[in-house]
Amino acid sequence: MRTGKWAKSMGRISRIGSFAIASSLKDNNQPQPCITCTTFNILAPIYKRIDDEDPSCRESDYRAYWLARNHRILDWLLNERSSIICLQEFWIGNEELVNLYEKRLGDAGYVSFKLGRTNNRGDGLLIAVQKEYFNILNYKELHFNDCGDRVAQLLHVELAFPFSQWRNSEIRQEILIVNTHLLFPHDATLSLVRLKQVYKILQYVESYQNDFQLKPMPIMLCGDWNGSKRGHVYKFLRSQGFVSSYDTAHQYTDADADKWVSHRNHRGNICAVDFIWLLNPDKYRKLLKASWSEAVFGMFKYLLRRASLTESDAFAFLKVDNEDCITYSGFCEALRQLNLIGHCHGLSEAEIKELWVQADIDGNGVLDYKEFLQQVWNSTVLDQRDDNKDREQDDGLNDAQEQTIGFSVKNAVLFPPEVEKGRWPEDYSLSDHARLTVVFSPIRMPCSQMIC
Repeated sequence: MRTGKWAKSMGRISRIGSFAIASSLKDNNQPQPCITCTTFNILAPIYKRIDDEDPSCRESDYRAYWLARNHRILDWLLNERSSIICLQEFWIGNEELVNLYEKRLGDAGYVSFKLGRTNNRGDGLLIAVQKEYFNILNYKELHFNDCGDRVAQLLHVELAFPFSQWRNSEIRQEILIVNTHLLFPHDATLSLVRLKQVYKILQYVESYQNDFQLKPMPIMLCGDWNGSKRGHVYKFLRSQGFVSSYDTAHQYTDADADKWVSHRNHRGNICAVDFIWLLNPDKYRKLLKASWSEAVFGMFKYLLRRASLTESDAFAFLKVDNEDCITYSGFCEALRQLNLIGHCHGLSEAEIKELWVQADIDGNGVLDYKEFLQQVWNSTVLDQRDDNKDREQDDGLNDAQEQTIGFSVKNAVLFPPEVEKGRWPEDYSLSDHARLTVVFSPIRMPCSQMIC
């Protein structure tokens, strides 16, 4: 049964994986229309090991193996029939597999876009949407051009036909969808690279909206983020108003870091790394540069605290001998000692200067202890305004305020089901990632005054 199709009858049940989700009902007992979004890292055959004793033995060497597994993946996806599908580790270097996905998805009514990683890494991304539900307005590609050769896709769509209650209104019904796969943090220096990748995505989305003079609209960021709810990437996205759809659906807070998992990595560790982030157009947002600075300062503080430094110790570490303030040169030297600069993955000179401008709020060229505490040590990343709250449709909205659509999160399911309890089933062989599907219901809302 199609979960992305607008519900047409009372009590309709939508299937998601092995779970049943009842269609959402309004107060007047009329079914609300829903769309669904699935993100899934399908484990490229060039990375899938099939012999524990021989790490060089990969599934890509055995056509029957990878072909059968990917047919099973497609069977699952087409049975689920999400409105939006975002795949990572798509084996774009194999023409037969690419043709397989394009044909089966195309026959099922999807339009798809693929993007390989740079430097011929072999794998990449695929995003597909059902033509029945969306009109494609634009498609863009983002190349990070960094050590991980990572990329991202931006798809701008509008709902193919208006919801009945807004059929004769001028309320926009557009969505920006991003699909990406961030770098794996093989060592500590790469945490900064991953943070930069997210910053580039948000900068690109912001530039796209400005270049085309777009009004605020819902933004969905889908993919394998290769980081947990304890990480700097998670906090950075939260500071920009994004919410984790799965956590919202299950009423988990930012502190609930171990409630679920979605990946067993090559080291055998299980963790939660697959997210569908949602930003609604009425959401309070900080300036992007401010959030970026706070995220880097958060990493800065983490490294200092890991060295058992208190705030006074950290200030002493940063300031010049016999001075009672921090100079720019002292700031740079501290970044160097913390391994945040001085190598190809580190902060650029422009980024360092940007951080310094954010910290030196009075512009006198030095940081005193008060500025250090306020701008660096106690820099607040998260703003908890209205977090994890569904915004129900309000018929009493001020008609003079510009309105648009947003989405409430109605449900979210991970498959296999064991991962929702923080366990990884040994008999699961479809991928080394779980599949995440989220049900969204459109709601009318005002544009945020911060971003309109």
